[in-house]
Amino acid sequence: MNYRIKEIFYTQQGEGKNTGMNSVFIRFTGCNLWSGKEKNRGNAICNFCDTDFYGTDGINGGIYTKEELLSKVRSIWLNEDENINVVLTGGEPLLQVDQQLINFFKENNLYIAIETNGTIIPPSGIDWICMSPKPKTKINVSSGDEIKFIYPQQNFNPKMFEAMNFSHFYVQPMDSEKLHENVNETIKFCMQNPKWKISLQSHKILGIQ
Repeated sequence: MNYRIKEIFYTQQGEGKNTGMNSVFIRFTGCNLWSGKEKNRGNAICNFCDTDFYGTDGINGGIYTKEELLSKVRSIWLNEDENINVVLTGGEPLLQVDQQLINFFKENNLYIAIETNGTIIPPSGIDWICMSPKPKTKINVSSGDEIKFIYPQQNFNPKMFEAMNFSHFYVQPMDSEKLHENVNETIKFCMQNPKWKISLQSHKILGIQ
C-alpha cells in the first residue's frame, strides 16, 4: 500500500502528556470531518481545525511505501542513542494507517503514537493513542492513553467522556479569534473538574513545528 503524506518533520511533541518528547511527525493527508479546503470549512463537522493536511506539498511530503516512510524517518531522526518516536497525525491518520504499517514500524523498533478523532478503530500495536473527539460524530474508540478535548465546543462537554478507559484527560483551549476567552474558560473548567488538566500548544508558544 502507498501512503499519501502531507509532511514529515522532526520536532518536539507540543501538546498533552508527552509534551517535550522528541518525535518525528508523519502527517497523513485527508480527514473524514473536513475536506481541508477553506471553501468547505463552514459546512464541515470540524470547522475549527488549525492544521493544513490537504495535498502532499509540505516538507518531505509525497506518496510513500512503508519502507520509504521508515527510511525517511530514520534519515531525519537526530538522536542515535534514543529509540525513534513517531507521531502519526493528520487530518485523520486512520483513514490510511493500517495493521501492515503498524506491524512494520514495530518490527523496526519504533515507538508509535497516534492522534485521532476517535471515529475509526485503530490497528493493534500502537503504543500511545490520543483521541480528540468532535461533536456530531460516532466515537468508536473507547480506550486509549489520552483524551485531548478542544475547549469550548458548543453543546459538547468533556465530561461526556470521563467514563471511558483512558489514563489522561486534557482540555486544550481552542485556537481561534477568541483564544484569550477560551483560555480563561478552559482554566475555569479545569478548576471545577480536577479530573481534567490543561494542555497548551507549546510548539506555537516556542515557534517550532
